[in-house]
Amino acid sequence: MDTLSSSAAGVKFSAVAFDLDGTLYPDSRLFLRLVPFFLRNQRLLRAMGEARSHLRGSGGYGGDFYDLQARLMGEILGEDAQRVKERVERLIYRGWEPFFTRIKLFPHLRETLDAFRGAGIPMGLLSDFPVETKLQNMKLAEYWDAALCSEEVGRLKPDSLPFLELARKLGKDPETILYVGNSAAYDAAGALAAGMKAALILPWWKKRPAFDEPVFVFSDYRQLRNYVLH
Repeated sequence: MDTLSSSAAGVKFSAVAFDLDGTLYPDSRLFLRLVPFFLRNQRLLRAMGEARSHLRGSGGYGGDFYDLQARLMGEILGEDAQRVKERVERLIYRGWEPFFTRIKLFPHLRETLDAFRGAGIPMGLLSDFPVETKLQNMKLAEYWDAALCSEEVGRLKPDSLPFLELARKLGKDPETILYVGNSAAYDAAGALAAGMKAALILPWWKKRPAFDEPVFVFSDYRQLRNYVLH
């Protein structure tokens, strides 16, 4: 893998990668729009959360991720796994995507992405949920040299495998990539486990998590832009 390219030789990192939900936009904006959905589908969402928590803590699992998730949810709900899989696809994976046409991004995000692209810095994206249609609806699809859903790899954050796969797709050494997220437990921990550097966007009033390795914490995307480019 390459380290710093000549076009980005003046910056700290060979590439900058991002989480999507809660990192490119405040997740409270989506939650408010989805309140009616949450109220109608509490059992389904609770089962999905329990299944994914089990998968995160299992230490390894084989087979198709979506089939396994559906099987676990079916056991929790007492329902047929295939029907659960179809409901999750229709109601959550596809059903939430139209909301992203109206999501308001974090202030200064787009100009930060423009600045990184202008500096010749490759950019990647890694989310625990499908990304392609969301990015199109947010009008952000053109920024990414690699965009990946961890479910496609078969592991959820903070497993290091999807982070390493993103580094492979970017063609960069993990140690030279900065990964930006909003979760200390999933984004920062997973990035650090893969050997990447980590940054977290957190509200100014929120307590900063402690890590054995340095993590850049910011509340305004102008701070991240200055950190990477200066």
